[in-house]
Amino acid sequence: MIRMVVFFVCCLLTASPVFAAPKLVASLKPLADLAAGVVGDPSRVELLLPGGASPHSFTLRPSQMRALAAADLVVWVGPQLENFLVRHLASLPEERLLTFGSLSGVRLLPARRGGAWRHEAVEHDEDGDIDPHLWLDPDNARLLVLALAERLAGIDPENGTDYRRRAERLAGWIAALQQGLSDRLAAVRTKKYLVFHDAYQYFERAFGLEPLGALAIHPDRPPGARRLRELRDLLRRSGAVCVFSEPQFEPKLLRVLTEGLALRHGQLDPLGVDRPVSGASYLDLLAGLGDGLVSCLSN
Repeated sequence: MIRMVVFFVCCLLTASPVFAAPKLVASLKPLADLAAGVVGDPSRVELLLPGGASPHSFTLRPSQMRALAAADLVVWVGPQLENFLVRHLASLPEERLLTFGSLSGVRLLPARRGGAWRHEAVEHDEDGDIDPHLWLDPDNARLLVLALAERLAGIDPENGTDYRRRAERLAGWIAALQQGLSDRLAAVRTKKYLVFHDAYQYFERAFGLEPLGALAIHPDRPPGARRLRELRDLLRRSGAVCVFSEPQFEPKLLRVLTEGLALRHGQLDPLGVDRPVSGASYLDLLAGLGDGLVSCLSN
């Protein structure tokens, strides 16, 4: 039912405006989706990181550097995630930069440490003390779309009413989807599971879920043999129901981890990279996480 509603909303959020909207650059796919839902024309939003690329090791191409320099507005999470952008954004005036993690009222959660969230490798400085996956909290997403509307209205006052109208509509759809997901996920809130990497804390807090931990705290740094043994023991003792891979990464380690254990396998995608850039794709991202969790965790 939720997916059917998202499909219907797609028609409302992807109609192109008749005017030349400002040009936006977004670092990550979910930010590009939310920006497209507000600007009204996905072709006016350029996505920097392609599907499967890691923000921890990404290098900009010359064409992307030119796009940053020419953009009316650049949308990013902040230096705790897209460290590769810090040097390139340093010369941009403040009015051309929207930093998600610095918005007033946005919920910031500390990065999880220790126990099943521990990793043997020393984390890079850009990982920081804040969990940067802010977009998976629906409340944060609503704050972002409303902030985007105000910034776009400042750039293009003539069409400010349209930006605000689209932002309010998208924020309303996010709120409605949040309620629907809360109802669906209620039945699996106490089920234990393990994720591939620690990307879902905001979603889990929003819906009261109880994960055991993550196979890898950082997707680019796989765990060693000792860590795998510890996690296998945890899975045996905890009564875990499911382990989740991600489409951007090879699930071989998860197969090694769970060999011989009676666990179901699911897949979660924190970015939604296989969907076209649009406001509806952000809704589909959240709905997909809910579907994946319910499908794997339900008896």
